[in-house]
Amino acid sequence: MNIFRRPPLVVALGASAIFLLARFVAGASAPEFAARLSTEAPASITEAGGGGHVRAIFLTQRGLPSRHPLLVGGEPLDETTRADIAHAVASIPGVGGIRWSDGDMMAMGGEQVFRPLHCQEDVQALLRARSIRFEESSSRMDIGSDELIDEVVTALRPCLGAIILITGHTDNSGPEPGNIALSSERANAVRAALVEHGIPADGLRTRGVGSRRPVEGLEPTDPANRRIEFSVIATEPIRPTPVDTPAPR
Repeated sequence: MNIFRRPPLVVALGASAIFLLARFVAGASAPEFAARLSTEAPASITEAGGGGHVRAIFLTQRGLPSRHPLLVGGEPLDETTRADIAHAVASIPGVGGIRWSDGDMMAMGGEQVFRPLHCQEDVQALLRARSIRFEESSSRMDIGSDELIDEVVTALRPCLGAIILITGHTDNSGPEPGNIALSSERANAVRAALVEHGIPADGLRTRGVGSRRPVEGLEPTDPANRRIEFSVIATEPIRPTPVDTPAPR
């Protein structure tokens, strides 16, 4: 009984309990989190009219757990029902952006809403470990970058439907006007490679910024500043071409 007569101790015990609870909740692993979402999704899909047709897959293209589900099996359904299903799944606490296997946008309230930031994160994770390399003072990509370009293409495919900005950077080893021109040429070279691998050209933009944005913590002269960055602009969705538009449902 004495502890209840000492408010500071009671407060401290309560704070400790809250901290431990938060640690327990935050400690749930990504597979467990994705598994919970997978368990809850079927009921929401059935209630929205997609039972027996639509499944929500909470995995990335590389098979990793994700809170951004891929909805498959909705081809026979009308657009209103598909919109209801996407909205129902998106309403599950913890779910991120929704994409359909035959069209990467999520329909909500008659409008198409695209949330592609997870694609940008996937590409940035690839480029943190490796770099798209170029021949010295040239926009010609090193042959060793071909495999990385293939992986970037795979990571960007779920982003189709948004504008993807490719930004080229250099170190400051040369005159800045030349650096800007070279960084732009390198960004255009990457764009050409992505188009060659099937990424629609009308969804790609390029920009060269020279040496004025070095990597945080690096000297401007560091060769690691010679890099390509990708960013996804979610607010400017492109119109699908007839080739990109799914067949009639």
